[in-house]
Amino acid sequence: MNPDSLRRRVGSPNAGGFATTQWSVVLSAGCSDSNVAHAAMAQLCERYWYPLYAYLRQHNRSSEDAEDLVQGFFERVLQSHWLDRVTPERGRFRSWLLASLRHHLADERDRDRALKRGGGAPVVSLDALDAEARFQSEPADPRTPEQLYDRRWALTVLREALSQLRADYNLAGKSSLFEALQPTLPGGSGQVRYDDLGSSLGMTEGAVKVAVHRLRHRYRDLVRRVVAETLESPELVDSELEHMMSALGNS
Repeated sequence: MNPDSLRRRVGSPNAGGFATTQWSVVLSAGCSDSNVAHAAMAQLCERYWYPLYAYLRQHNRSSEDAEDLVQGFFERVLQSHWLDRVTPERGRFRSWLLASLRHHLADERDRDRALKRGGGAPVVSLDALDAEARFQSEPADPRTPEQLYDRRWALTVLREALSQLRADYNLAGKSSLFEALQPTLPGGSGQVRYDDLGSSLGMTEGAVKVAVHRLRHRYRDLVRRVVAETLESPELVDSELEHMMSALGNS
């Protein structure tokens, strides 16, 4: 990942015209008081659970223990009034999530999680096998679990934006174009020649340049939107993007 290349594409502070975010819906309505807020919270949890899982694995928890702790944590969040009680750094879901997990771990230290949860159905779908494979494939890193949590959070945001971008192109019947142009995005190989792309796609080099510009512009907007969904206010987007770039800076 080249942080500078992404920073040049994040756009202006008001790009995207965000009015309401998923996290602001949760904070304003209260997770247990509104079906809409509950659904928003569940979606956020399902999307961003991996950084918590990896954080626990980094703290020498077993894969089974980490999965159980994350699942129990989300169950507690979705079925309680935690959003009314946990106030530090409420503006950012990223910060709130880690602080709340630590609070949960302190409460759970002397409890039997399996008995407390009663063996019920998971409240959030976790792909634990995929998560463990991802965790094991990560190289050894001297940074702290907290620093790695922020890095994994940033990578999860980028993965989500890329997934939405791919879906947009598939919906428009342009999946082949997306796959051909994806290496030109930040984090791609960057070794693609436009004239070679044009030959393979049956397009002129000029048309390829326009297509790449549109792809990058759309990706920029989607990164901003995905980030905004985790913030209480759109005014926090730029500072959160700067934090992401810092977290990815040594990748």
